[in-house]
Amino acid sequence: MTNSIDKDRVLIFDTTLRDGEQSPGATMTHDEKLEIAELLDDMGVDIIEAGFPIASEGDFKAVSEIAERSKNSVICGLARANFKDIDRCAEAVRNSARPRIHTFIGTSPLHRAIPNLTMDEMADKIHETVTHARNLVDNVQWSPMDATRTEWDYLCRVIEIAIKAGASTINIPDTVGYTAPAESAHLIKRLIETVPGADEVIFATHCHNDLGMATANSLAAVAGGARQIECTINGLGERAGNTALEEVVMALKVRNDLMPWKTGIDTKKIMHISRRVATVSGFAVQFNKAIVGKNAFAHESGIHQDGMLKNKETFEIMRPEDVGLSGTSLPLGKHSGRAALRDKLNNLGFEVGDNQLKDLFVRFKELADRKKEVFDDDIVALMRSGEDAENDHLQLVSMKVVCGTGGPAESTVEMEVDGEDVTQTAEGDGPVDATFKAIRKIYPNTARLQLYQVNAVTEGTDAQATVSVRLEEDGLIATGESANTDTVVASAKAYINALNRVIVRRGKVGEGADTREISYKDVT
Repeated sequence: MTNSIDKDRVLIFDTTLRDGEQSPGATMTHDEKLEIAELLDDMGVDIIEAGFPIASEGDFKAVSEIAERSKNSVICGLARANFKDIDRCAEAVRNSARPRIHTFIGTSPLHRAIPNLTMDEMADKIHETVTHARNLVDNVQWSPMDATRTEWDYLCRVIEIAIKAGASTINIPDTVGYTAPAESAHLIKRLIETVPGADEVIFATHCHNDLGMATANSLAAVAGGARQIECTINGLGERAGNTALEEVVMALKVRNDLMPWKTGIDTKKIMHISRRVATVSGFAVQFNKAIVGKNAFAHESGIHQDGMLKNKETFEIMRPEDVGLSGTSLPLGKHSGRAALRDKLNNLGFEVGDNQLKDLFVRFKELADRKKEVFDDDIVALMRSGEDAENDHLQLVSMKVVCGTGGPAESTVEMEVDGEDVTQTAEGDGPVDATFKAIRKIYPNTARLQLYQVNAVTEGTDAQATVSVRLEEDGLIATGESANTDTVVASAKAYINALNRVIVRRGKVGEGADTREISYKDVT
């Protein structure tokens, strides 16, 4: 093993900005790439593969600027096995304090057939291009693409050539996600034991997730002697994606007894960068995704919720705080039990006796059978014991909107505020903005609009629009929903419903409360 790193240290090589961006539709803007690179650098990623400089002028500029701005990480660019690619890559990373060129060529029979090279011709090409890269920078990484389907003898031969030519990192890609964990570990171990000079370089692994085994294959490769894992945030990448950074890092942290290797990643920053990458790439994280999915720390089953309330370690092998979350979520649904309902009521400021809880639980179950998830305000409504759910502080009486190409939109809104009619007019950037401003004039508040979303319920120009609004005020989050054939009317009602929920929660929770999500649905 090379002396350049601790034998117990695993380097994290993030290729979100290169391989991750190759996910169809995941293209990021220049500024977004700079932002993600800064987040990666800050969280402790050892090597950032910032892009493929020869691919476009935009990629070249992004890699160049990331190289200049990076404070800690090695900045790497990708290059095919030709002088033009390598020269362009070297130019892009040259202003990095720690530049790296990553050059590759497909070595399996299928990939050799593409450039129509014989084994000897390809071997000569590898020697020439790695040597050329090494003459330009001190840090060269070489990859035999589709290594896991390359003949054993030839794979050993070309790796030895790359090492002799000056490569200090040898990456073994499972390009099509074909291998399995036992094979992955055995391959790395055998290469280190067989190839001359292998003990003087770092072996890396790059696994794709076509069979759902990328993370397992990467960790198995480390067990076999690899000391660099190539991965992406949220597992972005070609086809089914890559090894996910968050998965390997947390696996090493949680199972340090089984995998006694360490990384330099600040895990508390994982959730923030995961969500940011999801936003800029347009690839939402699936709810049940390991570590960073919405449900990763959520427990709905009554048995699980009861266990969590007694001891969180019963059903959680890591703390949500370890990845940057504020805590565990116990969403209420038809599988929830009495313990979770009582806990939710306590958090909402209600104290109930056993008999009251028994009665409330029956009505809660009836409601849960009709809804996918029961929100805080639904529980508040149950506690109001039959009060009219629409008997709120604020109600829409009427509204009129004027908009068009001639100027700013104008909205006149009449509302009932605690029994008193109030009318205000406001201008805005479109009818919805004008309407929301008029409502704020009628009922001044500091609630910040976090979400405004419109969905069509049915087809056609007369379709009902369902509008969802989420507001945040002093740590309290409230959502409102309304459906109407008039989108602006639905928007106004959804906004007012959310404000009503804020008012309800102010009275129940008070100042300095923890964030709780509540919702209210109005269908006209």
